[in-house]
Amino acid sequence: MGTLRSLPTGKDNDVFGRRRKQHEDAVDELADGLNDQAEEQAEEEEASSYALPPAPRPEGPWDISEVEKPGDGRIDLGGLQVPGVDGMELRVEVAGEAIVAATVVLRDSAIQLQAFAAPRNEGIWGEVRSEIASGITQQGGIVDEVEGPLGWELRAQVPVQLPDGKSGVQVVRFVGVDGPRWFLRGVISGQGAVQPAAAGVLEQIFRGAVITRGDSPMAPRDPIVLKLPTDAQMVPDGVQQDEAEGSRFAGGIDSLQRGPEISEIR
Repeated sequence: MGTLRSLPTGKDNDVFGRRRKQHEDAVDELADGLNDQAEEQAEEEEASSYALPPAPRPEGPWDISEVEKPGDGRIDLGGLQVPGVDGMELRVEVAGEAIVAATVVLRDSAIQLQAFAAPRNEGIWGEVRSEIASGITQQGGIVDEVEGPLGWELRAQVPVQLPDGKSGVQVVRFVGVDGPRWFLRGVISGQGAVQPAAAGVLEQIFRGAVITRGDSPMAPRDPIVLKLPTDAQMVPDGVQQDEAEGSRFAGGIDSLQRGPEISEIR
């Protein structure tokens, strides 16, 4: 004969339900703990990738201590010395009373150079690159991180408003190099951002730049302030090149234009 078994009572069902619930809660808690641990590990790895020492710079840009004659073939802007090439226009950009950036325009391409203070033993380009990319994507732009001729860079399509009021896109390359207690950022635009062959001279200008950080205390990311050459001339907007007097850059840089930017024509 078969054995008769009694069906579980409601009390037994409650016990089994509580045990099953406790087991499910334990599994969920373990999963949450593993997820939190994985997130913390990912954050630590990401942070450690930013806090790397500056990489070697066998082809520049250079610290002032690494160049025997920094003034040879370069335009002295104080904290930044920019290589000069035939046919270039140099604009130094003003923020308030300080000159904080220099832009080299060469035919239909340009590169903006800006130097910043940085920690002694840590590079900041990885972190800055991430912040730039995040800002562009939040604006609806598109960013690709690639390893280019100057190292890791961002190639971005940035939303802009066109002169006719319509929405458009500007293609830009963000490049950067960490040096000893400084960081140099370059922003390449125009054909140099679209066609690699058109960027060769601009990349050489970036590599040939010399940075003078100075010994004064500076917070990381503070811009290294620039200055005009001692005998550079500022000419109001609208003054033609042949109306401006020459300077020691005659045959090289011929005039300056004063406005939101100060320009030198080389």
